[in-house]
Amino acid sequence: MPQTEPAAGAAVRRLRSLPPLRLLALCVPVTAFAAVPLVFITFYSYEVGWDGIRPLVFRPLIAELLGNTLALCGTATGCCLVLGTALAWIVERTSLPWRGMWLALLTAPLAIPAFINSYAWITVRPGLDGLAASTIVTTLSYYPFVLLPVAATLRGLDPALEESARALGSGPVRVFARVVLPQLRTAMAGGALLVALHLLAEFGAIEQLRYPTFTTAIIAQYESTFASAAANMLAAVLVLCCLAFVTLEVLVRGRARTARLGAGAARPAVPARLGWLTGPVIVLLLALLGLAIGVPAYSVIHWLTYSTVGAWDLAALLPVLGTTAKLGALAAVAAVAIGFPMAWLAVRYRSIVSTVMERSTYLASSVPGVVVGLSLVTASIRYARPLYQTTTLAVAAYVMLFLPRAMVNLRAAIGQAPPTLDEASRALGRSALATFRRVTVPLAAPGMLSAAALVFLAVTTELTATLLLAPTGTHTLATEFWAATAEIDYPRAAPYAVCMIALSLPAAYLLLRQSTRGARP
Repeated sequence: MPQTEPAAGAAVRRLRSLPPLRLLALCVPVTAFAAVPLVFITFYSYEVGWDGIRPLVFRPLIAELLGNTLALCGTATGCCLVLGTALAWIVERTSLPWRGMWLALLTAPLAIPAFINSYAWITVRPGLDGLAASTIVTTLSYYPFVLLPVAATLRGLDPALEESARALGSGPVRVFARVVLPQLRTAMAGGALLVALHLLAEFGAIEQLRYPTFTTAIIAQYESTFASAAANMLAAVLVLCCLAFVTLEVLVRGRARTARLGAGAARPAVPARLGWLTGPVIVLLLALLGLAIGVPAYSVIHWLTYSTVGAWDLAALLPVLGTTAKLGALAAVAAVAIGFPMAWLAVRYRSIVSTVMERSTYLASSVPGVVVGLSLVTASIRYARPLYQTTTLAVAAYVMLFLPRAMVNLRAAIGQAPPTLDEASRALGRSALATFRRVTVPLAAPGMLSAAALVFLAVTTELTATLLLAPTGTHTLATEFWAATAEIDYPRAAPYAVCMIALSLPAAYLLLRQSTRGARP
């Protein structure tokens, strides 16, 4: 008997922790929705069969594209790792003055889409192309993806471990290599994965720099033969590359525990004194910012003032801005509405099943937008013809691609509404709906707005899926910018670039604010 009551109590608690069927009914379709691109690629490959796959995949063109893609991912990701980690160390662990300002400035390149960066560089240096140029431009665009997580990790490390290593006679280099670097492994691997996935998906910047990769070849195949078998097979190889990168990140991250138990030392690490190196370090940081921010700013301003006639054609710009805002708003509302039940399941009913279902929302975002677009195009033509070339299909692609951005904020938002408050409200006689409306929503509203803002801003600069799925006659800032640059009409492209940068600044700020929570002044 003494053991029966606790066992019965545990069974009751497990029963109460089970999610209601209504919540599962909302979440299961989201899981299936997120898996559409991977399911489509798998099904299409099976349908084509080995005899159809072999001549399409095992040919010299595929080998060349694979070599180019892996070369770009290797060089640019390596450069981002080195540069991002070094910058994080300088900002967080040295006596560099005004570190908050420097971190904000070094994060600012996130507000400049890579295809705008390449537009700026090729207008300043015509003839710039190839692997070296692509590596430079993409590194300047994506290194903050490594800088931010590494800086956040450095900020939270226990300095006692490094002090103990120094006390045992280890020098600064040995301490960094043996003590600090292993603790940065997870942040570095995560940042590198983000960079690599962005590089696999990048189209605009690489196309302008005339460096053929899988993504540029898929778009070319689609435009020439309309969702051909060759384009789908290229997409299948690209998906395999994505899965390989995700697996590699898991292996590099490993299972080693680097987090400390307990709060650790409630003090920051003693910064390394730069001394006479302060001036040269600041000069180097300014030079980097000049390349990453100065060149795009100079180029855009130059082309805005190059032609005073029609540079700001409001009659053409305002409808495009309105269409972009409409698509962004629809995608933001849809992502929050679709993601909220899944985030609620993951936070309030934690289990292996809820974790797997929540992580499934990251499937589509781990593959390039061109694959998502191609899968939805083919699926709509075959099985839902009325949806083809509609706003609904374009918004569905945006939700697939950017749902994880919403999920991160939605999880945090729901965490701000403790279950005890819901229970107290119900105990006072409020219904479940009234409790949700008057207790949960007000507490979660800031996070929900942040989630919607991130999705909205991501849609404003999305290019590849929009090129494939936008209804005929629908023009966004990204597609109009791309059309102008394709015609080498750089003055006409400049206003669209300014609008996209202006709309991207809040997203960069939100990412910076999230990464600096709890930062020292």
